[in-house]
Amino acid sequence: MLGFLTAIAVGTVLLALPLSHAPGMRLTLSDALFMATSAVCVTGLIVVDPGTALSPLGEAVLLLLIKTGGLGVLSVGALVAFTLGRRLGVADRLGLQVQTNRLQVAGVVRFVRALVLVTTGIELLGALALWPGFAREAGWTSGAWLALFHSVSAWNNAGFSLFADSLVGFVADPAVALVVVALFVAGGLGLVVVTDVGVALRARFDRGRAEPGRVGRRRVPLTLHTRLALATTGALVVLGIVGIAMLEWRNPATLGALPWPARLIAAVFQGLTPRTAGFNVVDVAAMTPPGQAFTSLLMFVGGNPGSTAGGVKTTTVAVLLLAAIAVGRGRGDAVVYGRTLGAALVGRAAALATWASAVLVVAVVTLGVTDPDVPFGALAFEAVSAFGTVGLSMGATPLLSEAGRLIIVALMFVGRVGLLTLALAVAEVPVDQVRRYPREDVVIG
Repeated sequence: MLGFLTAIAVGTVLLALPLSHAPGMRLTLSDALFMATSAVCVTGLIVVDPGTALSPLGEAVLLLLIKTGGLGVLSVGALVAFTLGRRLGVADRLGLQVQTNRLQVAGVVRFVRALVLVTTGIELLGALALWPGFAREAGWTSGAWLALFHSVSAWNNAGFSLFADSLVGFVADPAVALVVVALFVAGGLGLVVVTDVGVALRARFDRGRAEPGRVGRRRVPLTLHTRLALATTGALVVLGIVGIAMLEWRNPATLGALPWPARLIAAVFQGLTPRTAGFNVVDVAAMTPPGQAFTSLLMFVGGNPGSTAGGVKTTTVAVLLLAAIAVGRGRGDAVVYGRTLGAALVGRAAALATWASAVLVVAVVTLGVTDPDVPFGALAFEAVSAFGTVGLSMGATPLLSEAGRLIIVALMFVGRVGLLTLALAVAEVPVDQVRRYPREDVVIG
């Protein structure tokens, strides 16, 4: 938690420097704080347009803050330690284990090295794929920088764009829109899932070489976490695309105004971007109220644990649904893929969802008090977007008062650090851990 606060403080100072501002532009300290928090927390909400308000140096600072926030502050610190030849102690390794959401501390250093190499490689490949599309818009030199910036922003689910209207101008260009979709969907899977799939496929390939005739009979040994995360992600991908298409297909202000191929691309893009990506190819404020509510629900869920995505996470929702199904069927335990989910796990998932809901309710009500002139629906949308570290906006963020900005800043920070991490950071250590109280049930439902 302190690491992220330090990164935000450094980013605020750098973005407040006149060298980071475009000619004729000036960022206040409040503007710099908001933009630095949004970048480190890979959210994408803005109070100034980065493409016009920041100088090339300011854009580079913003990109580095996004990269730091995506990798994680402790991972960046570990990278510096590797470069200097310093060995990591037990405390450092435990911190990395918590930050990267690994179940074991063993192999965490190798995982962080792979994390840095894999993410950087994917971002460079994404930039190469985006380069021709942006070159048609801005020329090859400027297009290269635009491609790199948007590739890093997409992979890290940051949602920052150097275009004033995000990617609305590229809604009919699949070479840009679909590459960005592929980047932020892959980034939202999480390196834990990607690494697990890679190890499993490599093991399958190695066995296949040893026993060519039995390749098809071998199971890929994916962990329960990976299988559940992939299944939930697949369900949300289908649900998001179909839901947005049904709710916005005939809306003349969004999908309805586009020709058929662009309309299909927009449905795919807007159905997936609420998974904490933050880019948009249609005007979010012009969406129908049901479309905005559905988008808010997707933003609340977010992506997978261990990824750059925010929200309460896919596996949290999956565990709660499985527990609800078990109760509905009269079972005592939630079961998935032949495995029983422990009561403590279900309890943590329920606590996380409850805390998240409570935090959002308090934040939205407080925003209604601090900014009564801004439509309440827009305030609620911005709050969910900030907590989910998404970055989609109905245009309310630049209109907020200083108090309203601080609330959004706090939501972005909590959403990136995580409620469980925050609770552990401020919780008191119990003096007596042996005491047990009598058990008694209450009537619910």
